[in-house]
Amino acid sequence: MDFGLKDKTVLVTGSSSGIGKATAIAFGAEGAQVAVTYHKNQQGAEATAQEVINAGGKAIVVHYDLADRDSIRSSIERIQKEWDTLHVLVNNAVQNEHLAPSRKNFEDEPIELWESMLRSSLEGFAYTLQCALPLMRKSGWGRIISVSSDAVDGWPGLGAYATAKSGLEGLTRTLKVELGPANILSNVVMPGFVLTEGNQQRVPTQYQDQIREHTPTRQLVTPQDLANTIVFLGSQANRQITGEVIRVTGGR
Repeated sequence: MDFGLKDKTVLVTGSSSGIGKATAIAFGAEGAQVAVTYHKNQQGAEATAQEVINAGGKAIVVHYDLADRDSIRSSIERIQKEWDTLHVLVNNAVQNEHLAPSRKNFEDEPIELWESMLRSSLEGFAYTLQCALPLMRKSGWGRIISVSSDAVDGWPGLGAYATAKSGLEGLTRTLKVELGPANILSNVVMPGFVLTEGNQQRVPTQYQDQIREHTPTRQLVTPQDLANTIVFLGSQANRQITGEVIRVTGGR
């Protein structure tokens, strides 16, 4: 299947490792030109960019901080200067701090944690979108894909994170109405446990085996599984799917 992505411009936030890295490389394999972003891991982003090029695409490395509007604005300006267009925005970056479940009672969680998480992971994406949309509208075609989490189903101690991800889903349903007439489709991809490099190091093999046993496919979801879904949703092959939340969890 021809996804029609050759020479399309793609921004993948948080692409120095994990899901973002696999996604950037997958778009590169389709001949896209990819803006690979990082917050702290510049070396990882540069390695991703090289793999994008090796796969057949073009790449630039861009610093991007979800919590810093100047950084967000300058990242879009860099893309505009380099390619003068933007077709696909993959919203994958997330604030990494405070992602471990809190053991405190809900009423004891510091409100500063909530403010920080919502400001970066929700407001940061909204501002990214505001900066990016003029380029997408100019191109006359666009696709937006946000990476959520099954934490929205309810994980104790992850209230702030789950709320930010739930907000993405509500925003996406609004965008399908507002942006549909401009031929810009917006969707959410929801992973559960993903066998990223980090999870392979952090999560004991015994626990991984338990997850696998309770997954209907009996396979753990990999970053490539997410990347394959994101590339389809972000391609010209997707003409009518918008405002949806697509679960990529192996049926869990």
